[in-house]
Amino acid sequence: MATNRTFTMIKPDAVEKGYIGGILNMINEGGFKIVAMKYTQLSKRDAEAFYAIHKERPFFGELVEFMTRGPIVAAILEKENAVADFRTLIGATNPAEAAEGTIRKKYASSIGENAVHGSDSDENAAIEGAFHFAGREIF
Repeated sequence: MATNRTFTMIKPDAVEKGYIGGILNMINEGGFKIVAMKYTQLSKRDAEAFYAIHKERPFFGELVEFMTRGPIVAAILEKENAVADFRTLIGATNPAEAAEGTIRKKYASSIGENAVHGSDSDENAAIEGAFHFAGREIF
């Protein structure tokens, strides 16, 4: 059953390029309500824990290095069918394959520097949101 919340991060590449406002605007225009948000930076330990599912993959070290190189914006979003609708809004991981009008088509530069993270399931949305936010930080 679909839940009404998902998790996202505006990644260091998009933050560095000044895309926070544009991405948040697309999220709002997509009908999402931001129920938690923070500007923060992942430590190496945090990034390794968050991406532990990829620990055995050859790109793991590069991913951790990328995600710790600068600040991110973490957010929990609310909307009916949030996970699926947000995955549609962000577009394909490869911006060259992303549909027109998606966040990654507009703001991502490569598969590795793809501007945003979006939870891939309701279960992961809950886990990822809880990783970044205490209950009292979610409204």
